[in-house]
Amino acid sequence: MKIVPDAWRYAAPPLLLAGPLGFLSPVGTLLALATGGAILHFFRDPERNPPVEGILSPADGRVSVIRKEGDRVRVGVFMNVTDVHVNRAPVGGRVESVEHEPGKHRPAFSKDSDNNEKVHIGFPSYDVTLIAGAFARRIHPYVKSGDELERGERLGHIAFGSRADVLLPPSVDVTDIEVRKGQRVRAGETVLTRSEVRSD
Repeated sequence: MKIVPDAWRYAAPPLLLAGPLGFLSPVGTLLALATGGAILHFFRDPERNPPVEGILSPADGRVSVIRKEGDRVRVGVFMNVTDVHVNRAPVGGRVESVEHEPGKHRPAFSKDSDNNEKVHIGFPSYDVTLIAGAFARRIHPYVKSGDELERGERLGHIAFGSRADVLLPPSVDVTDIEVRKGQRVRAGETVLTRSEVRSD
């Protein structure tokens, strides 16, 4: 199973502790091994097969936000601890900016999460925002300004519960959205809308 690059920094402590705990408590050893295994599973990074058309979901999870913001539509996907937390580009194109915005750490499914810590990844026609949650204290972007990405390529990951939003171009209307609130989606595979977006 492929995992994200920094997964071992979180999984190593309980796995290393499992040995010494064996002298004190077999149950403690099992708990440490289970914790390390659960962390590695959380940081799994499966391959995906992006469709050739449409704007794709940036995250695995459930659609938690579909709303109009001025002349644009925002679609947000809430990731709980059982979901894959690697985020992907909804459409290919050049990264114009990667900006970190400090903020709070409210539950990512709540309205207050709009004020949470974020990383904004800007493209010519749309934007992706990675949002930290109550337990997510680390947002790890993989890209930088000037990078050329393919549809469905990895953008980064967020540690331990979070949300990923895509702010769609003005040409996309709410009526064009093909998913609904509460629907489960997959990063780089589920089509949010068939509307075309320029990739450059």
